[in-house]
Amino acid sequence: MADLLDKGSAWLEGQRKKHATREVTYRRGVESVVVKATIGRTLLEQDDGAGVIVRLQVRDYLIDTADLVLASEPTLPAKGDRIEEIDAGQKHTYEVLPLGGEQHWRYSDPYRRTLRIHTKLIATEAA
Repeated sequence: MADLLDKGSAWLEGQRKKHATREVTYRRGVESVVVKATIGRTLLEQDDGAGVIVRLQVRDYLIDTADLVLASEPTLPAKGDRIEEIDAGQKHTYEVLPLGGEQHWRYSDPYRRTLRIHTKLIATEAA
């Protein structure tokens, strides 16, 4: 018998991609790929060591692992990669950034179908 949770997760990911995404451009240097992404966020709280709690909210992009292909090779997110999103006539550019060390992303599901990529806004311009 097939893994029922695996089948359910695959169906749910298909529904997310079909109904809750927008096209964005994922860019590394001169290489780029247009992918469907779901917009999310991560909220963080860190003690700065002096007793001050710093709160940070970052924009996340949920992208199918299989869709992230650059120069004909499957790849994983890296610090400095960029995600470009067009919204309301403006192009927003986000940079992939590490959270808690060198982790720039994490899998969003136990089957590693979806990447959750952490970013920060670095530029906005007319589209």
